[in-house]
Amino acid sequence: MTTRDVYLRPNVLIEPLYNQWYAWPNLISPATAAMYVANQHMKIMQSFVSAPQVHVSALKNPAMLGGPFINYDASRAPAIKELMERTARDHPQMLKFADAVKQLDQILTDEGQGYSLEPLYQRVPDILKGYVELVYDLHNRASMRFMEGLLFRSRFYDSKSQSVAMSLVESDSRSFVFSTPRLKNDGHLHLDIPFDHEGLRELFKMRQTPHAYGWIKEALGVRDEDDALFSTFFTEQAPAPPASYDGDGVRVRYFGHACVLVETRETSIITDPVISYPFPGGGDRYTLTDLPETIDYAIITHGHQDHCMLEFLMQLRHRIKNLIIPKNASGFLADPSLKLVLQQIGFNQVREIDEMEALEIDGGYIMSMPFLGEHGDLNVGTKSAYLLKLKGKSLYFAADSNNLETALYDHIHEVTGDLDVLFVGMECDGAPMSWLYGPLMTKPLLRKMDQTRRLDGSDSAKALEIVDRLRPSEVYVYAMGQEPWLTFLTSIKYKPESRPIVESDKLVAECRSRGLVAERLFGHKELLLDSVAEPAKVSNAYQEMSAWN
Repeated sequence: MTTRDVYLRPNVLIEPLYNQWYAWPNLISPATAAMYVANQHMKIMQSFVSAPQVHVSALKNPAMLGGPFINYDASRAPAIKELMERTARDHPQMLKFADAVKQLDQILTDEGQGYSLEPLYQRVPDILKGYVELVYDLHNRASMRFMEGLLFRSRFYDSKSQSVAMSLVESDSRSFVFSTPRLKNDGHLHLDIPFDHEGLRELFKMRQTPHAYGWIKEALGVRDEDDALFSTFFTEQAPAPPASYDGDGVRVRYFGHACVLVETRETSIITDPVISYPFPGGGDRYTLTDLPETIDYAIITHGHQDHCMLEFLMQLRHRIKNLIIPKNASGFLADPSLKLVLQQIGFNQVREIDEMEALEIDGGYIMSMPFLGEHGDLNVGTKSAYLLKLKGKSLYFAADSNNLETALYDHIHEVTGDLDVLFVGMECDGAPMSWLYGPLMTKPLLRKMDQTRRLDGSDSAKALEIVDRLRPSEVYVYAMGQEPWLTFLTSIKYKPESRPIVESDKLVAECRSRGLVAERLFGHKELLLDSVAEPAKVSNAYQEMSAWN
């Protein structure tokens, strides 16, 4: 097999890992990575080592699947202990960084009382000196802003902490990934290579373009003792040609969750790529094999794990010509730079667009739209809904927007006019804010406060207000996380009486009673939209100020 040309099998799963934990954007940005290592990973591992049976018992309850419980049996406690000790030994700077953030936050709380912050620079812990700016908001509340670009060029960004785990997908069954590290003897092939490794780019090209087995083995540094497992990931059978659309109109394909592929003969756009792998018996769905050879634009609505998913972005990196993300320049812990994260893992064409900024594309434009909610009231700017105008058709991707202020959509309608298609998320329960952002907090939030600050989308009443104001002809509820291949990300297993199901049913029923096309999407869906004679143009008020090279 060494000299034969082979293809990468379509059902090869590659998990990106950081210190053997499933990687997402906040584990790439150095400041946030330190906080999650210290305040989440180490604590979960310590808990498991101290009382593994508590974790085993908790995970017998389906309601606890998304909780801070390691999904191994008690026999793996020694291995978890070894990983915990190795993390402390090999990455002491991360733990010291997190502790220094807590110290500095206390100093700012105690002494940042509206007077000049200049004297407090002397009090900044040494490990943070030169990496933070001390600032007030307009209410004289002091905080720290991180110089993220510098941190990425410092010892706090260590690509040696990155690795990938390879395996074959043969079912939808994957355990929840954010609370359990991948141990190296778990039946996966672990490669200690960084996410921007050129060998990974070449590997994923081999889904369509064959290469010599020996060449890719050498490119990835696979050991001879791993050859038996590594060879199972390849086949000499050529795949079907990549899917493409050659019609006159606009084809829209729902791939699950918030992933929608929009195509014309000239252009392809994908939102929040989270895609099923193909495998025998997988049922009727769109998978990686249904993507076009080239994706002209991939657009990311926000940086949460189920929308900006590194696992699939890395696999599609060679296909994506332009990666479009919400603009960010804050430097604050809760809102790290997504652009820096994605550039660091090998994306060269990353473009931030600000609210109401439009990007001209062939046959229309992509416009970033304001996005309220789903972030627990934190000041997070890296989030956007998107208006896509293509061949005269208007599609609005609202993602997990929670309609907290109805007047927003009155203003938006003045720009968009009546919509053809609205996609809106309605996961209206949502986890408490601390479920995702707790490790970034230096002081715990009172439980009763935490329960009011949810990572939630709109309920039926709020979503209907959006419909009333944007006046779409078709309404689709998406981003519900209910597809079986998404449980490892969301831990969601709805029942008919689950509130998001009940609320989305109400919205669909009301829309249909008004004569609108409406549906809660699940699994897959295809829409074919006829083109309009004159392609949409961006109004002068929203033209880009300068050309993008």
